[in-house]
Amino acid sequence: MAKVPSAVVAAGGLVGGYGVARWTGKRQLGGVVLAAAGTAAARQWRQRAGGPAAGALSAAYVAAFAGSHPLAKKVGAWPAVFSVAGAVALASWAVADRHG
Repeated sequence: MAKVPSAVVAAGGLVGGYGVARWTGKRQLGGVVLAAAGTAAARQWRQRAGGPAAGALSAAYVAAFAGSHPLAKKVGAWPAVFSVAGAVALASWAVADRHG
């Protein structure tokens, strides 16, 4: 079975977390999705790129989540979420997935 790239896991966590929160009306449930995907991605980052890279990518994941909120006020919720998810996916691919 092929492994899912960490870029897909991380981007899926950001998009999925927001989608679950929006469609269920339960922000905590979206947070569970966000945290679970972030944890899974961090494990992959550590295995593929080492601890310092995993720390930096984890910080980027959290910053993307936080940054999507003010960005949403300027461009809308979904465009903001897709933008930050794309940025995290690109960083994840460049640091951890590209060589694997």
